[in-house]
Amino acid sequence: MFTKNNLRKRFIKIRKKKYFEVKKKYFLPIINLIKKNFGNKTFYLSIYFPINNEVNALNLIKSYKIKKMSSLIPTIKNNEMKFYRWEAGDPLIINKFGIPEPVIKKKEYVPDIILLPLLAYDKNRNRLGYGKGYYDRFLKKYERKKKIITVGLAFSFQKYNKLPTSNYDMSLDYIINEKGLIWIF
Repeated sequence: MFTKNNLRKRFIKIRKKKYFEVKKKYFLPIINLIKKNFGNKTFYLSIYFPINNEVNALNLIKSYKIKKMSSLIPTIKNNEMKFYRWEAGDPLIINKFGIPEPVIKKKEYVPDIILLPLLAYDKNRNRLGYGKGYYDRFLKKYERKKKIITVGLAFSFQKYNKLPTSNYDMSLDYIINEKGLIWIF
């Protein structure tokens, strides 16, 4: 049985060797999910800036113009994740983890959908991240206040049989890889 830290190291190496840029059609399941859940309603979609060969979530914004959608980017401050509006071309700063985040932070938003990066996933919708727990803590904070749809973005080679989990880990609603929407729950 691998520990979470061993698995992190393993999947960072695997993803570095096997990474490929996803095509526009990769994001079609997300577009369909948006249409199904929001129709013509205004909603907030959190994307992320890819690091360490993660699926490039920015390509969703570049590939599709989605009406009534506002893009959000996560920021980390005082060991807490918050989300702020962002549009391509808005100024960015690099945080302590080397990840770009918005410079101007006028108003905090709670996303309707969060696209999450991951190192590995399993059939139970568990996600292995980098181990800081920012997404898990954010989702735990809002789990009774608002339904936030969580979508893990992955490659099929990131699937693992059964990931070790703790009480703090939040499972995902959906996982998407290059083969499409894997599980609907």
